Amino acid sequence: MGLEEHRRNAAAGLAVAVITVSDTRDLDTDGSGKAIETMLRDAGHRATDRVVVPDDASRVDEVLRAALDSANVDAVILDGGTGLAAADGTVEVVSRVIEREIRGFGELFRALSYEEIGAAAMLSRAVAGVVRGKVVFSLPGSTKAVTLAMEKLILPELGHIIGELRR
Repeated sequence: MGLEEHRRNAAAGLAVAVITVSDTRDLDTDGSGKAIETMLRDAGHRATDRVVVPDDASRVDEVLRAALDSANVDAVILDGGTGLAAADGTVEVVSRVIEREIRGFGELFRALSYEEIGAAAMLSRAVAGVVRGKVVFSLPGSTKAVTLAMEKLILPELGHIIGELRR
């Protein structure tokens, strides 16, 4: 089956949990989470839940696992906590949970980021993977980074990925 046939058979109307990891934002000030939610809706998907959790590994793990346990969630998108600061532990939490990493996601995200911000793109630890038939994306917390990942990588392939996982 070729790529175009896969895309024709892509899943539509997907349910996505959106988790913002931040010690300084709340639902009202979370521009990145709002951007993800809006972009999902504009693409025909829906955010089943949008939460902000502190940058604390145990809380992130708890909220991520709850989203993955939900029968009403096809995918999870986290934003925040992917940098190099001591408090940035989202990548470690996600990496412990995922069963199969989608290495190309992080590689492509950093390549696209490099085109926009230069060498600082290497500091991003964006990661994606599969957990029990669901896909998880972990993005930096900036609205610009979220928009880049959503427009160029996630939205063009989300239905394809879920379609493949359901086969």
